[in-house]
Amino acid sequence: MFRRTASTSARALPGFGLTLGYTVLYLSLIVLLPLSALLLRAGGLGWDQFWETVTHPRVVASYRLTFGTSLAAATINAVFGLVVAWTLVRLRFPGRRLLDALIDLPFAMPTAVSGIALAAVYSPHGWLGQVLEPLGVKVVYTPIGIMLALTLIGLPFVVRTLQPAIADLERETEEAAASLGASRWQTHRRVIFPSILPALMTGFALALARAIGEYGSVIFVSSNLPMKTEIASLLIVSKLDQYDVGGATAIAVMMLFISFGMLLVINGLQRLASRRYREAL
Repeated sequence: MFRRTASTSARALPGFGLTLGYTVLYLSLIVLLPLSALLLRAGGLGWDQFWETVTHPRVVASYRLTFGTSLAAATINAVFGLVVAWTLVRLRFPGRRLLDALIDLPFAMPTAVSGIALAAVYSPHGWLGQVLEPLGVKVVYTPIGIMLALTLIGLPFVVRTLQPAIADLERETEEAAASLGASRWQTHRRVIFPSILPALMTGFALALARAIGEYGSVIFVSSNLPMKTEIASLLIVSKLDQYDVGGATAIAVMMLFISFGMLLVINGLQRLASRRYREAL
């Protein structure tokens, strides 16, 4: 009788060595090699010049604005994206398929179009802006406008990540909790939410990563003022326009380190939530 071993299972995929080599080569050319070149270029500046560049008050202000608005937008998307995903999966109503299709619109729409559309609506002479402006509420050309743009482009990541997790929920588990006397709030808090928490954190991480690197839509809804509404991506482009490649590289490397650290923390929390959920089953 044929006995399945580790070596035979490793070769279950035809051309395993070839596909593995292609995968490593592809990732190296697309990810590892460019990042290595970025780090080497920043290393050529010297520690003193690098530190002086990344700690300049203008640069620090751009970091604060970029990561602050990105965290706020990702948090908003995590809350309302959960509501949208739950509505699309669990409820049946006229126009549901159209609404579901609209969720993907920020994926297909160029980011410049998103920025122009937001500016047309929320600018002082826009549809809503001309109503909000007399009330003292200014959206575009402020951090609020930046956060709004980042929320728009990040929503699909949360919704599309949560929809399969919500669809996989077994209604029998909810009915069993209700039969044991659990209220609707207790069922959501102790049964439903723990099971979809890993997917929610994944969507949050994707929306956060997308927001940190956004450029096209933001420049249309922010006044791009240094120390006020200038994001890090715009500052990098400004450095390149001034032929300061070393300064742009230093800022990019610092953003890379901060983003990587944030994603590591989120992934650690996601694994912790998954392990606790499995232990609770």
